[in-house]
Amino acid sequence: MADQNQTAPKLPIPGKRNILITSALPYVNNVPHLGNIIGCVLSADVFARYCRLRGYNAIYMCGTDEYGTATETKAIEEKCSPNEICDKYHAIHKQVYEWFDISFDKFGRTSTPQQTEICQAIFKKLLENNWLSDHTMQQPYCINCEKFLADRLVEGTCPKESCKYESARGDQCANCGDMLNPTDLINPRCKVCQTTPEIRETRHLFLELPLLKDKLVEYIDKMSVAGGWSQNAINTTSAWLKEGLKERCITRDLKWGVPVPHEDFKDKVFYVWFDAPIGYISITACYTPYWEKWWKNPGNVELYQFMGKDNVPFHTVIFPSTLIGTGENWTMMKTISVTEYLNYEAGKFSKSQGIGVFGNDVKDTNIPVEVWRYYLLTNRPEVSDTLFTWSDLQAKLNNELLSNLGNFINRVLSFIAKPTGQGYGSIIPDAPGAESHHLTKTLAEKVGKYVEQYVEAMEKVKLKQGLKLAMSISSEGNGYLQESQFWKLYKEDEPSCSIVMKTAIGLIHILACLLEPFMPSFTVEVFKQLNLPHQEQVSLCDEKGDVDRARRPWELVPAHHRIGEPKPLFEELKLERVDELTDKYAGSQTERMARAEAEAAKIAEQMKKTNISDGKKQQPSKSAAETKSKTAAEPKISITRLDIRVGKILKAQKHPDADSLYVEEIDVGEAQPRTVVTGLVKYIPLEEMQVLLS
Repeated sequence: MADQNQTAPKLPIPGKRNILITSALPYVNNVPHLGNIIGCVLSADVFARYCRLRGYNAIYMCGTDEYGTATETKAIEEKCSPNEICDKYHAIHKQVYEWFDISFDKFGRTSTPQQTEICQAIFKKLLENNWLSDHTMQQPYCINCEKFLADRLVEGTCPKESCKYESARGDQCANCGDMLNPTDLINPRCKVCQTTPEIRETRHLFLELPLLKDKLVEYIDKMSVAGGWSQNAINTTSAWLKEGLKERCITRDLKWGVPVPHEDFKDKVFYVWFDAPIGYISITACYTPYWEKWWKNPGNVELYQFMGKDNVPFHTVIFPSTLIGTGENWTMMKTISVTEYLNYEAGKFSKSQGIGVFGNDVKDTNIPVEVWRYYLLTNRPEVSDTLFTWSDLQAKLNNELLSNLGNFINRVLSFIAKPTGQGYGSIIPDAPGAESHHLTKTLAEKVGKYVEQYVEAMEKVKLKQGLKLAMSISSEGNGYLQESQFWKLYKEDEPSCSIVMKTAIGLIHILACLLEPFMPSFTVEVFKQLNLPHQEQVSLCDEKGDVDRARRPWELVPAHHRIGEPKPLFEELKLERVDELTDKYAGSQTERMARAEAEAAKIAEQMKKTNISDGKKQQPSKSAAETKSKTAAEPKISITRLDIRVGKILKAQKHPDADSLYVEEIDVGEAQPRTVVTGLVKYIPLEEMQVLLS
């Protein structure tokens, strides 16, 4: 990973397509889990690699978000300073992303002098332009600690009647998901000393979003269309606007943060969601002193931002309003790519309970990085929540990577590597007449269309679709080999066999290029086996005619070139290993038993309430042999593994890529609604659905 090797930072180039890519900045109060990784960092990396593949002038900026109450709270838990927490978790994040082959141009952090300088400069412009106001508000104050308790520094009982969770935070209840003010809590207590705080008045600064609304809406209307914003981003932004914009507090009574440069507020720092998005700018300033060439150059730079759905309003409403309010010529976000949630097996990732795979666990699985990247990207929650399961990972590795992709490449290279008389002695044959060979011509037309569709999908940041199209070329390659029966051609019609082999080598070259954004280590290994220089070969540039050349795959690798040593690219994942991993990451034995017992009790209670009983005698068994056979074929499934719930549909709309499906938000009693895809279209028309929901 980490920062791309280069002699000098890249700057925008006149006449080229200049693309600035950011990933939502991960907090330093935890270790990233797989959902965090696919949600923004990995997705942005795929797009950045694609841009480089196309020859665009692109940079990828990210870093750790280090200020705010989350950091102070974590420092209290670990009995160290906020600075020590930031150093520790910044290093952990960096190691995780290095393992995942993330190709940042700069992976920085927000606790830097550049962050302070730029954040304060933006604040001064907002103040100068009269977009800020100050108000007195009530807030818990701990007499024992002698400080106001902001956000996570105060806990108490959630005021919501249907919740009453006793460990709700001052900014949000983790149980029901409701946003809170610290004064809303029942029986509040200081996070540090557990004493009951008193309510005192304190002055804070607010960003006047209602006054900026017209300028903001003008930006949103224009850029959401021009940038092809994902539907979930549009929906969330529209909901905020529909509810009516409210003035937003941008300061906090904390010590750890960017100091407010104002005499009346010198004991305060900026709120993390005012300060954090500015981190994209300050990290770029750490990358190059000429950062303004990227961030104040809207005519020549396109800004693409990647994030999970939780972060949308901060990037489509608050951050744009902040930049608009300065009156300066900022590079505003063109395209936003948003993911839903990736859940783990039957529930959610939980570090405290040992549930799920976290970034620092992946190495221990001994599953290669290219497999992890492939699986997460095929399972990317672009439209609805998706689920990580070990059995699904096993199926995708064994059936798609091993049997499809790896099998195709290894068959071709192994046959060419066979000694003369059985193969080609590792020398790629010439293929005169390939353009008129019927089977090859048909294949080339299909592959050319797939490559064009791949480019179209990736330009729209439809990463899953791009990956699927690339893998389709591998499937076509396997079909081409089977239909050609090259092993027979070698003996009966060697010129035709040479055409098939040289064309297949070209397909391998295409696959290595198209899959580089998704599995870079796979591409490096393929070019090693082709005995070709990786950096020179990975290209899909219009200027070089690469897309057009994909229609003539037999031309991509020269005849008489000697290939390297063929080796299997993927290994089978055995069922026994899947069982081990499932057990290892399902939480501690005590926690698993407690969950199983709770689920069993819940189901038993539901069965009592609904008087569910089979009331039937068992049918006599046919034979001991049949019983034994059936038992072996159908392993016993415990009822405690079921998680059956009744949910309320809150919202429904047509799936953007499938007329037969709805995308729905369903409340199943969790902190946040789940976004799911259903097949209710053929049963309930959308108009009726809207009536039912109203």
